[in-house]
Amino acid sequence: MEQLGINLSFLVAQIINFILLLLILRAVAYKPLLGMLEQRRQRIAKALEDARQAEEARANADRDYQKRMDEARLEAQRIIAEANQRAEQAASGILAKAQEEAQRLIEQAREEAELERNRILAELRTQVASLAIAAANKVISESLDEQRQRRLIQEFFSGVRAGRIQLAEDSDLPRGTNAVVTSALPLTDEEQAQIRADLAQRAGATQVQFRVDPSILGGLVIRIGDKVVDSSVAGRMGAMRQSIH
Repeated sequence: MEQLGINLSFLVAQIINFILLLLILRAVAYKPLLGMLEQRRQRIAKALEDARQAEEARANADRDYQKRMDEARLEAQRIIAEANQRAEQAASGILAKAQEEAQRLIEQAREEAELERNRILAELRTQVASLAIAAANKVISESLDEQRQRRLIQEFFSGVRAGRIQLAEDSDLPRGTNAVVTSALPLTDEEQAQIRADLAQRAGATQVQFRVDPSILGGLVIRIGDKVVDSSVAGRMGAMRQSIH
């Protein structure tokens, strides 16, 4: 070994020193380093686990948030729908009340107009009777019995003579409980009572409604059920025109 330039004792000493250094490093540095590496590995693993749990928690929070948002959206839609429904119902109620009030006002105005028309026609009936009497006196150049003439004119307008309804020739009253009587001018209470009594006796009518239509000129038009008996002046004139043609 000396011939090769190697000092054996020195080599052995170096080897021993190297082994001692390895043992010292293993005891002093390697194990702590391994412990540090293990701790670091554990910290990294824990950090990764914490990150995974945080990500999972965030995902759960996102799902909860989306669920709550969907529930809030549905609740808002329900509230809006209920509000719209209540608004529509309120608007329909207001519109119905307005229409009902308008219809009531129309009916009231119609009734008032009809009452006013009947009042005017009733006043006109007296004037027409007086004019007819004056005209008759003028034609025959002498004074007639005014009471008799007035009675004839009243019978002309009321269609009632001696307490009985004057019907056209070949006419008869059908049987029925409800009757509608139309006259050219408003009838007096006495005339209406006479007509009710005659209809009850001759047709069995218990409910009688009276109407006014100046276009029939005179006499009466009586409707019982679906049957109509036209004894008006206008109806008789129309029948005469047809017979002439």
